[in-house]
Amino acid sequence: MLVSALLTSVGINTGLCFLFFILYSVLRKQPSNYEVYIPRLVAEGKSKRRSHFNLERLLPSPGWVKKAWKLSEEELLSRSGLDAVVFMRIIIFSLRVFAFAGVIGVFILLPINCTGDQLEDIDFVNFSNNSLDVFTISNVNNGSNRLWVHFCAVYVVTIFVCFLLYYNDTKKLYRRLIHMQADPTQQKYKRNSCFGLFGRKVDLVDHYEKKLEDLEENVRLEQSEVSLAGEEARAAFVSFNSRYAAATAFHLQQGIDPTQWLAEEAPEPHDVYWPFFSSSFMRRWISKLVVIVACILLTILFLIPVLVVQGLTNLSQLEVLFPFLKSILTLTFVSQVVTGYLPSLILQLFLKIVPPIMEFLSSIQGYISHSAIERSACNKVLWFTIWNIFFATVFSGSVLYQVSIFLDPTNIPAKLGVSVPAQASFFIAYVVTSGWTSTSSELFRIIPFIWSLLKRPFVRDTDEEFEVPSIPYHRDIPRILFFGLLGITYFFLAPLILPFLLIYLCLAYIIFRNQFLNVYEPKYETAGKFWPIVHNSMIFSLVLMHCIAVGIFTLKKLSLASTLIFPLPVLTLLFNEYCRKRFLPIFVAYSAETLVKKDREDQNDPSMLEFLDKLVTAYQDPALLPIQFSVHSDGLNSPLLSSTEV
Repeated sequence: MLVSALLTSVGINTGLCFLFFILYSVLRKQPSNYEVYIPRLVAEGKSKRRSHFNLERLLPSPGWVKKAWKLSEEELLSRSGLDAVVFMRIIIFSLRVFAFAGVIGVFILLPINCTGDQLEDIDFVNFSNNSLDVFTISNVNNGSNRLWVHFCAVYVVTIFVCFLLYYNDTKKLYRRLIHMQADPTQQKYKRNSCFGLFGRKVDLVDHYEKKLEDLEENVRLEQSEVSLAGEEARAAFVSFNSRYAAATAFHLQQGIDPTQWLAEEAPEPHDVYWPFFSSSFMRRWISKLVVIVACILLTILFLIPVLVVQGLTNLSQLEVLFPFLKSILTLTFVSQVVTGYLPSLILQLFLKIVPPIMEFLSSIQGYISHSAIERSACNKVLWFTIWNIFFATVFSGSVLYQVSIFLDPTNIPAKLGVSVPAQASFFIAYVVTSGWTSTSSELFRIIPFIWSLLKRPFVRDTDEEFEVPSIPYHRDIPRILFFGLLGITYFFLAPLILPFLLIYLCLAYIIFRNQFLNVYEPKYETAGKFWPIVHNSMIFSLVLMHCIAVGIFTLKKLSLASTLIFPLPVLTLLFNEYCRKRFLPIFVAYSAETLVKKDREDQNDPSMLEFLDKLVTAYQDPALLPIQFSVHSDGLNSPLLSSTEV
């Protein structure tokens, strides 16, 4: 790809970003669009429609940027929960990494690449006709001592990323979780959302009574279905007098055959996914196999648009396949759009359908909570993107060719060393198209806005209740992590990608903080369980970078550097193993020490005793006897087990 094609792509996407910003700044002020751009404030009663005309409503203004910037992490935590904090931590973590790597890449590595003459000299007179390859490590002479600077950069950035994973993010989240679990200040009043940590303060007894009523209704509905079928209930919520007792029962094997009696921690009431709640072990196991096969087939089918996109980046190949386009492709602007902008746009449009499909596949995999489904979908989308966008683009060829590469692991570093630098220009354009424009369109909310316009003539009741949307983490987290993979793997190969990544992350930082403030409302809470996905993705990116470094230094006739890289992935994986032992358990289950401490605190809580009396009374209701149940642990009550017996 030429510099001119990249500049065309940057120009088009920059124009779209400014257009979305201006339209949002104007449309968000119109009362008729409040339910699109500030639905959360409307639902909370903090924004009322004003019918009188105001000229200021027609002028774009950046006031929303200031409000989003001033939003503190504590405010974000209280309004949107720990998952929102984790999401913003991903962006902040990436900003720190690529700001540090950007200084090294842009001010040290990029000049070294440009002053090499392995490929060609840079023509500063006709700069736009230069190939982007002259800005990559490919332009450094083979065997040059300058390559040792790239070698040192790989080590330095690896150490910096591991340092951040341990001290700026994982350790902080770990401490926050511990603080939440051991906070003794929750007495008469508590927060009204998950784990009793977030939201407005409500009376504890009223809060539990409402949840109890909801669960009673669910039980009665389940009982009516069971009685019609003439069968006993296959699953139930089981409560315990203490958290410690619940944790003990949860970790014990309940029967001789572990597949006949399954026990797992119950989700909070709004998080329960009922279709698989009473499913047997065999049904869940078969569902999982079906989903695995479906994911493999989807991955193979998606290679078709990837190959089409690769064809668009090669004008000579395109002219051979479509001779009638030859005269059009000779136009400079058309060729620049086709090679620089169109491939990334087509790929992005195809990727739009992946998150909903993965969410559907995860929903039939056997999970009993919406949050577990979303985490599973997040993992699927992430690895689907890594395989189909990164590896399929790098090893552009047949499916059998791609599989054969991984069947011979010894050749992987060499293949990566050849193929990855060659695709640098494509991924730079991909960051601009998929990153800048997609994030700006998130602000503009194109689909909700169009849907609002279409239904407006048919809806007369403006006081009708509407559902406040929740952020689709399984769509946005994989995108950020994939860009993180691109940044880590390309920072020493093609450091020109780093400024574009930093611009994307700055846009994401402001835009998503604004969306958490005005648009999205949490429906359930995973207590930060998305972070292990982030950690694993970063470790994978680092190891992939090390493999590429081994291959590139071998090709560049610097065998000693290749040899000295080998300890780096080993040390990185050892660091990962330590983090798994040190931090992962707190994301999986509460410690016995924490549970006992909170049990002792509850013994002297009068509101808790009052609630337990009401619970005992509820159990005496004859309608509830066949199925025992209780509310899920949300700060003060005992955790629940959801048990399934075949």
